[in-house]
Amino acid sequence: MRVMYFAWLRERLGRDDDDVTPPSNVATIADLIDWLAERDEGFALATANRKLIRAAIDDELVDHDTPLAGARTIALFPPMTGG
Repeated sequence: MRVMYFAWLRERLGRDDDDVTPPSNVATIADLIDWLAERDEGFALATANRKLIRAAIDDELVDHDTPLAGARTIALFPPMTGG
């Protein structure tokens, strides 16, 4: 699956995306964020306040408890403001 990063999250990580194959115990967005944080200290620091991280699965906004089953693309980004 492809995990894409946007706004200040992308800037802090220094990359636009990662192609990953999470293990079977990674079942939700929250699990994915935890798993990525375990693998990458920079990711752990950038996502330390999980309440600031929004997510989308295949272009649909989702909560952190949303299952990943069948997801091809995950987008992670900070809260958006209108304007």
